[in-house]
Formats: sequence, C-alpha cells, structure tokens
Amino acid sequence: MKDSLNIAIAGATGYVGLELIKILLKHPKANIIYLCARRSLGRSITMFDKKIKKKNLPKISDIKKINWNKVNVLFTSLPNGEAQKIANRIPSNIKLIDLSADFRLNDHRIYKKWYKKDHNCKKFINKSIYAITEFSRNKLNNHRIIACPGCYPTSAQIPLIPLVEKRMINVNNIIIDSKSGYSGAGRNFKKKFLFKNLFDSVSAYGIGSHRHMAEIDQELSKASKRKINVFFTPHILPMFRGILSTIYLETIGKNNAKKIYKFLKQYHKNNFFVKIAKFNTPIGTGDVMNTNYCKLSICKDRKKNKVIIISAIDNLIKGASGQAVQNMNVAYHLNETLGLQ
Repeated sequence: MKDSLNIAIAGATGYVGLELIKILLKHPKANIIYLCARRSLGRSITMFDKKIKKKNLPKISDIKKINWNKVNVLFTSLPNGEAQKIANRIPSNIKLIDLSADFRLNDHRIYKKWYKKDHNCKKFINKSIYAITEFSRNKLNNHRIIACPGCYPTSAQIPLIPLVEKRMINVNNIIIDSKSGYSGAGRNFKKKFLFKNLFDSVSAYGIGSHRHMAEIDQELSKASKRKINVFFTPHILPMFRGILSTIYLETIGKNNAKKIYKFLKQYHKNNFFVKIAKFNTPIGTGDVMNTNYCKLSICKDRKKNKVIIISAIDNLIKGASGQAVQNMNVAYHLNETLGLQ
C-alpha cells in the first residue's frame, strides 16, 4: 500500500479495539500489521467479531513481540495505567493514540486523585494533547501522544466548549445528565455494574464522583480561563451502545435558546462530524448509531434564560475508536473522513 501507515493495536479484542479494526479496514491509508491482546494469543480476531471477515489480518500476538521499526502508529485501548508503561518503552518516532485516561489529565496529582494510582510516565504528560478533533485540529501534528477523550466528555464538550469560550452561559450552573449503553464499560461490564436487573432497568452510578468529571472540568476551565466544576451524573441503560447527554444551561445577558442555536450552527458549520438538528427538535442515539457523528439539538425551556442541549453520539465510535482515527487522519494531514464514512 503506497504511503500507508503501519498500525499496531493494543487491546484489539475489546469492544473499542474491534470497532477500531473495522474502521481501519475501510481506511485506504491504514495497514494493520499487529493486533495485540493479553489472551487468545495466536488466534484469529474473527473469533471475537464475525463482522470482521478479512482473512489476511495478523493473528493476535503479545505486544512484546512487536518490531517497532515497522510501526508508525500505535493505538492503545487498555486498562488505565498500561499506556503509561508502553509510552516509556516505544521509540519516539511512533505516534501513540491512547483511548484510556492515561494522558487526558494535565496534572499527575489530579490523575492520582481520580484514578487512585500514581502516574508512571510524568515526563510525557506535557508531550501529549487532549484531543477532541474539532478543537485540537491545528495542534495534533506537534504531539507524540494523542489522548482521546472519554465518551461522556466528548458528548458534553462539543456543545459546551464554544459556549464557554464565548461567555454565553453561566458556568457555575452547568448540569449534564448522560445515559449510555453498557458497552462503554468494556467486556467486563457485569463485574463493574452490580445493579440488580441490569438488562431491565436504568441505573445511575458514579454520582458526584465519576472520573470523567475531571477531564470535563479541566477542558471547560481552559476554555473559560476560570475554574469550572460541572454537575454530572451518568446512567446505564439496558442497551449495548450509544450516549445521550441532556445538558441544562442558564444563559447570560440577552442570550437565549435561539441565539445559542444560531451560534453553535455557525461555529460547527465546517466540522463535518458535528450535525445540528432543527431548533427545538427531539433527537436520540438512533440518529448516530454506528457513525462518527455527534448530533446536537438546541431546545428552549419555558424559562427564557434557560436552554436545553441534547447531544447524541455512538460511544464506541465518536466516543472512542472513530475519534481516534479522526485524530490520526488530521495528525497525518489526511482527509479527516477517511475510514469514517
């Protein structure tokens, strides 16, 4: 493949890893040369997803077996802490695109507070970039490590960052109510969620303490140039994939829901993967399932100084693997949509 990128994926057998493989198989510039996992070594990746039918993919191997001289890009979709270890070992010319929380937070002390473990790769924190593509497009090429945001933060920040930067809303009263399919917790979701009747009920969790609050606070504070702490509560629904975030905001000055709508529509007009629904229109995860789109709907409230924003994404794609590939495309000056349409 001429001018292709040789790619290794660590964590290939998880939900996100499998989605990443399916996207890269459609990518004209991607050449997958390593698929790595801790278990099932030597087996075919098709065992984990029958939709992956390509026969010439490499067998599952241990990351220790990688010949780094052959690799351009390493995607890591591993438990928190693992990408830090890998970053310390790989050559500096390899771009690491990480889908865990290892390089999302700019302060190792904040990382320890929220993730209850020491950061073991502090020297690379300032060489990484927190990358929602729509806001970091012009900086991606300059960083060795690309930290892909969490799925909930992606759904919330795409509408919120422009409003915070423009000072259109009261930043002291941002309420984010998010609902997700259980795939966001990975293959071991049953161990993480011990709710009764998991597949028959809606359950709140991480109330007032979910780890994703740290990165939402961090990025909104950067945009605002003042400290922001959001109200955020996630919920698990008895469905496999998708996130719907309902965001309650208070406007400032003469701003109202219609002005917020017009502003966001103008702001995101050149962001291919952000779609704005007609004003005051209900939307759902079905509008974006199996795509890399974030769809927004700006709705009025009965109170003039209130606005409700609904944000829908597929947590496994725009919230993870799709955004990772979108970041790769931009970092290597490729068409941003390659592999994602």
